[in-house]
Amino acid sequence: MSLLELEGELTAAVERLRPSVVRVESTGARESAGSGLAIAPLGHIVTNAHVVRGAARLSVRSPEGDRLEAELVGEDAATDVAVVRVPHGRWPVAPLGDSEALRVGQFVVAMGNSLGLPGEPTVSLGVVSALGRSLPGADFIFEGLLQTDAAINPGNSGGPLADIRGAVVGLNTAMVPFAQGVGFAVPINTVRHSAEEIVRSGRVARPWLGITGSTLDARLAAERRIVSSSGVLVRDVTSSGPAAAAGIAPGDVVRRLGGTPVRTLRDLLHRLSGLPVGGAVDLEFERRGLPRRAVVRLAESPAPRRRPA
Repeated sequence: MSLLELEGELTAAVERLRPSVVRVESTGARESAGSGLAIAPLGHIVTNAHVVRGAARLSVRSPEGDRLEAELVGEDAATDVAVVRVPHGRWPVAPLGDSEALRVGQFVVAMGNSLGLPGEPTVSLGVVSALGRSLPGADFIFEGLLQTDAAINPGNSGGPLADIRGAVVGLNTAMVPFAQGVGFAVPINTVRHSAEEIVRSGRVARPWLGITGSTLDARLAAERRIVSSSGVLVRDVTSSGPAAAAGIAPGDVVRRLGGTPVRTLRDLLHRLSGLPVGGAVDLEFERRGLPRRAVVRLAESPAPRRRPA
């Protein structure tokens, strides 16, 4: 592909996506402005939870400058996703891509109301710098973020990160102060799941085992005299949680959940996120070198926690 052809792809992608990008304004104890993305024809806009947190009043402003009152449908702090609804808003629905298909080095475009500048959204070009990044939050850790060098500034939060065909692959969520060329976005597959749950019930019901664990590595395995160096070491068990009810104890090593191998804590969290609250799941683990199995009935997570499982 020549540079002119690439330029044509990029400008077409921006034109395709631009009508779906709006400005989200929040007033209350603090005033803030971020970006949002139209995801449904009935006025549903997805943005970051931190953009709308604590808002007494919300409004959405279109690229043409039209300002409409909005209402909060719900938010999920653990994924930094929120949905607002504009009863009389009608914007084209943004085309959504597949963040699982992304590759490092792939071109991406970030859009949003950077620095609160008036007029149409700002556009910046970069690449996918890394996949599956972790980023400390206020009282937990965001997992599985996309890292990009596309310029993301204050005001971009809640705006789309898109591929060069204009399909949204992430929701811009954070920049690192004093860093250069480092920004983060929530994968669109995560955003889609959270947004659908919020639209359906006003919140995200997240399954919970009730354990605190660590990825088992060679050092930790040697310290605990564990033969294998793969899996999740259970460090603590909540007494009232599902794992405790199933007989899981500190020192156990989780090997499989629902038949899927668990090699790291991230594997466990990823597998857990796809299971229904209230469902029963087989958990295979090791105790003092012997394989064991339990059936765990998943409860709803009480609140975001640091590295929850």
